[in-house]
Amino acid sequence: MKKTSSKTRRSNDMQPEYDFDYSKAKPNRFARRISKDRTVVLLDPEVSKVFADSESVNAALRALITALPKNTKRDARK
Repeated sequence: MKKTSSKTRRSNDMQPEYDFDYSKAKPNRFARRISKDRTVVLLDPEVSKVFADSESVNAALRALITALPKNTKRDARK
């Protein structure tokens, strides 16, 4: 089987710095920590400076949820 070089695999509009050598990739070592019933979100840098851990983020969101009007329709994720 003939190997293709990265130059021939790359489309003409793709910059060379976007080439990724998947042969050097490693499995995500943190993937096991995330259970199926959780949602992972990325915080903006200025927000992550205020909330150092997931407990503080969850506490703030729970407080916000209790402050919402009761007639507001809330969909639970399933």
